[in-house]
Amino acid sequence: MTNPQIDYAAMAAQWRAERETTLKASRAELLAQLRALGISEVTAEYEGYGDSGNVEDVIVQPAEVQLPDPLVTAVGDFAWSLAYHHHPGFENNEGGHGTLTWDIAADSITLDHADRYVECSHSYDEGL
Repeated sequence: MTNPQIDYAAMAAQWRAERETTLKASRAELLAQLRALGISEVTAEYEGYGDSGNVEDVIVQPAEVQLPDPLVTAVGDFAWSLAYHHHPGFENNEGGHGTLTWDIAADSITLDHADRYVECSHSYDEGL
């Protein structure tokens, strides 16, 4: 039984605002670290389905720059969180996937996302 006193829309709006604040802080911190390493672009591929998922790959330009493992993890976590913020629940059922591309110099992010779904066509014919 649900509590009629709980305002779920307000709660969801509060959670969204909290995620936006966290993402903004993470973005600023990562941007400074990536710029300090001379990174010009970050690409992160993510995949989710069956109630789970992960970031498949984090690629940086210039390619000869090696990110330390903790920074790779932090960038992957940021990419997943940003994708989830804009497409909540994409990891459920058939899931979704996408690519985050971050132009570090311009601090501009493009999120190319696709959701998967099952289409079903049903017909019922009686008394043919």
